[in-house]
This record gives sequence, structure tokens and C-alpha cells, in this order.
Amino acid sequence: METHLAQALPSSDAGTGRRGLTYPPFEAPAWGEAVEVAPGVLWLRAPLPMTLDHVNIWALADGDGWMVIDAGLKTSVTLEGWERALAGPLGGRPVTRVLCTHMHPDHIGLAGWLCERFEAPLLMSRLEYVTGRMLLADAGPAPEAGAAFYRRAGWTEAQIQAWREGYGRFGKAVAPLPDGYRRVREGDRLTIGGEVWRIVVGDGHSPEHLCLWREADGVFISGDQILPRISSNVSVWPTEPEADPLDDWMRSLARLRALLPDDLLVLPSHGEPFTGVHARLEALTRGHQVALKRLLRTLSAPCRAVDVFPALFARPVDDGVLGMATGEALAHLNYLKNKGLAQGRTDDDGVVWWTATQQETGE
Repeated sequence: METHLAQALPSSDAGTGRRGLTYPPFEAPAWGEAVEVAPGVLWLRAPLPMTLDHVNIWALADGDGWMVIDAGLKTSVTLEGWERALAGPLGGRPVTRVLCTHMHPDHIGLAGWLCERFEAPLLMSRLEYVTGRMLLADAGPAPEAGAAFYRRAGWTEAQIQAWREGYGRFGKAVAPLPDGYRRVREGDRLTIGGEVWRIVVGDGHSPEHLCLWREADGVFISGDQILPRISSNVSVWPTEPEADPLDDWMRSLARLRALLPDDLLVLPSHGEPFTGVHARLEALTRGHQVALKRLLRTLSAPCRAVDVFPALFARPVDDGVLGMATGEALAHLNYLKNKGLAQGRTDDDGVVWWTATQQETGE
């Protein structure tokens, strides 16, 4: 299985709808420093060596120490910043617990290191923990089923060979996870520093993504489930080629829109804290709906997955984001197939050609 390090590929619509959002006047902290954004909630920001150049980390006052939400990528730069943060804004107080919203490397990369250093428990949902452990074990040669998956999508043999050579990068970006963890699930209430945080689970971007909601004052740690400026990657991967994560994602957006009040202070994993969650959820939903209509028009003639990128993405797709782009294209194609709006035909070379069974008109 392959996963992305961060959402580096904006969609042509879903990442641009920001009307109705308000950004409180916080200044993003340098790595190793922190900004208090709500009582007992510190904002830290770790760098990422990619187009999306940061991940937000949240430290919640927890008795004599701190509960840390996400941990950043396993790099020397991240480690150095953690040392500065622990001695500086965190005041030398211990990390009491580590909670990872989901299993992508920019979130769990140094979780195991923090847990080992402070003998702190790791909190995750079951699917995120198990998937992360599975990916860490993928150190062998690239599976031929994965090569066939990307060949069906229209990759060249050179692109498939590059994928083979880069296989197993997940483990290079993630410290070993603890052998055990504490399961967190939908509806759980965690008491952190005397305050109750409600767990809300999302789906589509990752299998069982955790968000935390302090209902008493409307603070919502959204992880990658709700981002203010880009749309989270929603992809199909070789381990589950028939998956329909876009349907999961759209259902999650609708559920969150019905569940959450609009006046929350949203603390995302990428971008800045904001208010206006309803407007953002509606923009994300609308963006995918428009992209699906445009995709259907593209499928008036047979297309491979790699041929539909212009209908979905606002930037050219180079080899650096080819895996994410292919995964997201297949997510949209599988969604249309399951709605009876598109179908795929495999040719003699093992390549799937997609066509619409029903056309959409207008935007």
C-alpha cells in the first residue's frame, strides 16, 4: 500500500472555496515556538520537505504535562524543533499522551519517538493504528499487483519502474510505532486537563480519522478532515482497487455539516485556524460535485485514469504527485461507476479505458 506525505495536489475546484471563512489574527509560529490559540491549547508548526511545507501540531495542557496531537515527519529538522519546543514553550513539562489523528507520515512520523521518550501512551483509532503498522512492515520488494494496478491506470513502464524503486518510503519517514496503543473511537469523551473533548470520526481521506471537539467553548481539532485552503487527497490505492473513498468522503462532509455548529474555532492540520466551518464543508462538497460533472463530460470519449487529470486538478501532474493524482482520479471514477454513470473496459494490454454511461450538462 502507498500513501501520500501531504496533500500537495490541489483540485481544480474543491480547494478554492474560502468565502465565508474568517481567520483570527494569529501569527503562525516558527518551528520550536508556539502560539496559544485557545485556553490550554498551543499551536506548533513543523516543516515538511515538500510543496505543502508544514503540518500543524497541537499541545493540550494535561495536568502537569501536555497531550500532543500529531507529531510531524521523522526528519532531523523535526527532531531539532521538538527539542526546542519541549525546552521552550512546553516548559520542560512531560508529554503525557500522544494522539494521532490518522496514520499518514506527517502525522505519525515521530509519535513513536515521543511515546518512547516520555513513556507516554499512543492513542489512535483501530483502523489507523493497524494500517500504520501494516505500512511500516512493507519493506520488501514492490508487489506485482501494484504494478498491474498502475498499468491499468495508464502509467508508462518507466513510471512503474520508478514506483518500484521508491517502494517502502513510508518506513523511512516514520519512527517505529509502539507495540500497543489505546483505542479511540467515535463518541468517546477524553478528559484532558480537566476539560472534556468529544471524538468525532471522519472517513475518505484515511480509514478512521479522529477529530477532537471541546464542546464547552467550541474548539475543534479537525486534522486533515477539514482544511481551509486545500482539499484533502481522497485516493484509491493498490491494496483495495475497488474502494469508493469519495463516497465515504462525501458522506462524512454531509454528516459533519449536520453535526457541527457553525461558530467553531477550527484547528486544521494544514493552513491556519479559522471559523466558518459550514461554508467550508459546503465548498468542499460543491467542488467535488462540479469536478464529477466535468469528469463525466471528459468521459464522452474513452479515457484512461491518467487522461482525466485536467478535469480534476488545478496544476499539471508531474511524477512527484503522480501517485496521488492517479489515486484521486480512480476515486472519482469508482464513484461514478458505483452510481451507474461510468464504466471501464480493459484492453489487451491490461489498461482500463473509461467511458460515461450518462452525460451531465452544465456546471
